[in-house]
Amino acid sequence: MKMSVPDYMQCAEDHQTVLVVVQPVGIVPEDQFFKIYKCIAGVSQVSIRDSQRILYIRYRHHYLPENNEWGDFQTHRKVVGLIAITTCSSAKDWPQTAERFHGQKEVYSSTLYDSRLLVFGLQGEIAEQQRTDVAFYPSFEECSDVERRVEDFVESIFIVLESKRLDRATDKSGDKIPLLCVPFEKKDFVGLDTDSRHYKKRCQGRMRKHVGDLCLQAGMLQDALVHYHMSVELLRAVNDFLWLGAALEGLCSASVIFHYPGGTAGKLVGRKQSISQAADAGKRHRPGAQEVLIDPGALTANGISADTSSEIGRAKNCLSPEDIIEKYKEAISCYGKYKNAGVIELEACVKAVRVLAIQKRAREASEFLQNAVYINLGQLSEEEKIQRYSILSELYELIGFHRKSAFFKRVAAMQCVAPTIPEPGWRACYKLLLETIPGYSLSLDPKDFSKGTHRGWAAVQMRLLHELVYASRRMGNPGLSVRHLSFLLQTMLDFLSDQEKKEVTQSLENYTSKCPGGMEVITLSDGLKLPPVPFTKLPIVRSVKLLDLPIGLRPHKVKGLLGQNISTASPFIYSPIIMHNRGEERCKKIDFQWVQGDVCEVQLMVYNPMPYELRVENMGLLTSGVEFESLPAALSLPAESGLYPVTLVGVPRTAGNITINGYHTSVFGVTSDCLLEDLAAVKTSGCLVEVIPSLPRLQLSTSLPRSAHMPQPMSKEELSSSVSVQLFNGETQQLTITLENIGSEDIETLELTSKIANTKEKVFGSFLSWELEEALSHLPLKPGHTVTLTISIKVKLDFSGQESLLQDLNDDGISVSGLLICSPLRQVLKSRSETKPVISESGKAEYSHIKSLEAVLNFKYSGGTGKVEGYYRELSLGVHVDVEPSVFFTRVSTLPATSTRQCHLLLDIFNPTEHELTVSARNSQDLVLHASECQRMAIQVDKFDFESVPQLDQEAVCFTNSKQLEEERQQAQGCHINSKLEICWSIISFHRQTGPHSSRKARDDLKKLQVLTPVTFTVFHLLNVC
Repeated sequence: MKMSVPDYMQCAEDHQTVLVVVQPVGIVPEDQFFKIYKCIAGVSQVSIRDSQRILYIRYRHHYLPENNEWGDFQTHRKVVGLIAITTCSSAKDWPQTAERFHGQKEVYSSTLYDSRLLVFGLQGEIAEQQRTDVAFYPSFEECSDVERRVEDFVESIFIVLESKRLDRATDKSGDKIPLLCVPFEKKDFVGLDTDSRHYKKRCQGRMRKHVGDLCLQAGMLQDALVHYHMSVELLRAVNDFLWLGAALEGLCSASVIFHYPGGTAGKLVGRKQSISQAADAGKRHRPGAQEVLIDPGALTANGISADTSSEIGRAKNCLSPEDIIEKYKEAISCYGKYKNAGVIELEACVKAVRVLAIQKRAREASEFLQNAVYINLGQLSEEEKIQRYSILSELYELIGFHRKSAFFKRVAAMQCVAPTIPEPGWRACYKLLLETIPGYSLSLDPKDFSKGTHRGWAAVQMRLLHELVYASRRMGNPGLSVRHLSFLLQTMLDFLSDQEKKEVTQSLENYTSKCPGGMEVITLSDGLKLPPVPFTKLPIVRSVKLLDLPIGLRPHKVKGLLGQNISTASPFIYSPIIMHNRGEERCKKIDFQWVQGDVCEVQLMVYNPMPYELRVENMGLLTSGVEFESLPAALSLPAESGLYPVTLVGVPRTAGNITINGYHTSVFGVTSDCLLEDLAAVKTSGCLVEVIPSLPRLQLSTSLPRSAHMPQPMSKEELSSSVSVQLFNGETQQLTITLENIGSEDIETLELTSKIANTKEKVFGSFLSWELEEALSHLPLKPGHTVTLTISIKVKLDFSGQESLLQDLNDDGISVSGLLICSPLRQVLKSRSETKPVISESGKAEYSHIKSLEAVLNFKYSGGTGKVEGYYRELSLGVHVDVEPSVFFTRVSTLPATSTRQCHLLLDIFNPTEHELTVSARNSQDLVLHASECQRMAIQVDKFDFESVPQLDQEAVCFTNSKQLEEERQQAQGCHINSKLEICWSIISFHRQTGPHSSRKARDDLKKLQVLTPVTFTVFHLLNVC
């Protein structure tokens, strides 16, 4: 018979232990049984009184009787002790309980040294009987002396063991030595010559080996080494390979115990005990005690040497660490010759591997394990296969072969759900698969995959993740399936083919339709935590940029309050430490502000790595610092798109400093919180911005159409709006502006300023004028309310630059001398094809040139809590005016009148417009001019003296340059002339009222002054009647 079930937990030092089986008898609650079993197993070694030896005990709660039959081959496999645990509630049940205990002893009767029965629950006369083999306890809680009774039980085992050792070790030359056999050998020795020398040597060799085992168990290491050496010589001589292997393995075990007193099974407690501890016979049980290695001398009768400090002769009997491995190899080779010794061979390989692991000889250990893989143990059950592969995995892990360990653990996991198992163990399969993850350089934390290059074989890792998904689904846990599938998609995206990407995402959508994925940590039954898996690659974000508010909504700080927030903690003007800290603050904080209650924007540059359209739902911002209302967006990215801008918006509800920590998405039914600190490849110019208290919002609308013209050098972004209008020189246009408070705060202050952007043209008079008092009377302006403001646009430009045109008109024979004042000359310009080219092409382009004026109206307003903090807003309106010339005075002259106080002013007037034009003046008839027509007009006026014109302020003259002073003087004289003449013009085809006109070129023959005479015009637009 062969052993069918190997003990994979065996190690070399187990050869010095005695085996005690602890089993329940009858019905015993499982939890109570293991509670007592744990208490019993705590007595793992006992110091023998009146001796310096220690007996080591190995406990098992399940042991096959067929394995017990190999007890003569290796004595540590022999069950020498039995502790039975039972419950008995009444005296009438006691006979049946005793009978069961007797039947349990019969199973191991051939090898049993002693036994004990622990009875719980029985009280009365029977319980009061004093018996050595039975102990009674009222309950499982009242059993304080169990350990003491176990120690006594172990000492009784030692007495039997010692007697057997002495009996076998004594040389009885007259007696015939029996032949020890393993179960499968008994039929082979039938009919052998028992008197042959070969047979006797075999008997002697096997007995020596058996005595060596007994010595090792009895704590006599030196005697054991001597017996093992003698046994090896005897058995090698007769080619008894099976027992030779056992003798070699015993020699190796004894040497391992000497070299590695701490053990090879990874136990934390060592086994070497000091002499002073061993001498204390009263303290028999020492849980942490260690073996005292004494030299017992050469096979003394009682096995105890008086000289305990001497270790003479031990070095020559004990194998060196290198020789231990060589002997293990030889022993395993001997076992390999026997088909029925597979379990022994496998266990020897395991023991050798544990020794090599301590010696850090991983390559040689892997050779032993490779041999163990191919050992045929016959037909194993599925449970035995799982155990075998799991132990192989642990041993490979022990020697540092992590991937090989993971391979066998995965095989064990697959064995848990083999088709031959009626009820597959998917939970056990899932647990084993999780344990393989480190061996394949895999981690369940996605952060580990953002730290550089990918580690491990991606194909194997993907296979393992797929198996985890499937196992968790078969377990009935769709949340786990979603988490593992999300992890697969996030971490292995670069290694998936297009078809695999499609299949994985389809599976993920199917799972999330029943159990949506989230950012919660999943805690398994064994305490393992699965961290969340944010989809930072779906889509991939390359940059994050916080956007400033639109130009009309940006807050400005009152200049007088700019320095109030500067820290004055240091009394020094310069401190390098403070400057350094401020520099770091600037690197993080953005130099613009957001406003409480206003929509703020963050721009992300993203792209879709998937081979198909990617739909991202519920994408919003993750913030900290202030209360923030994120306004999620949904987007659809085309397949394998390039960088694609996405703007995420939100509203800060409180003031303070806000930090953009990341963004959240919902892709394929999985909600993700993606933090920027985990995205090393993302570029950002800063994520911290100040949110100031709320300010009102002003919306502007005008009576004039919007314009695409932008005042130079201002850009479109710098203006809230722009209007455009086309006027004739001298015309006045009313611009009605409606201001509406569209915010949530009252507008408490309002200021209006203007600035002419284009300074190339000389503007006479006030270009833009308004009255603000009426609008200010409506303040504070409540939310939703409006106020109206009228702006007057007056254009007065100098069009006298067309000198060539005026010269051509004068050369056409239009002169002042010899003409009657009462019959003014009417001269219609002929077409250029019939007359000489009065106006050349270049001259035409020049005279028809349209001049432009540009200005900006700035509305400065504030209110609410932002005003208290010293903030305000500005709204800018661009005004673009195209100015066309109206009339030209080609020649101005005077003639004496009948009265000496008066004179006739002769004006040659040219109409450059395309419309019929009427000119009127004081004391003169209206003059009608057709398009491109020139006529003379005589006006009788009173003479006036320029000396009577009001003089400039003398104090202002001191601070004005001569050129500016001359311009102002001419301006004053022109206004004085204009008030006397009252010259106006109107275009008959229009019915639009205009204002004063200031484009002129005049020659005053009397004063010989070249001045620009202001002329006032009125234009009527006939179509304006409706």
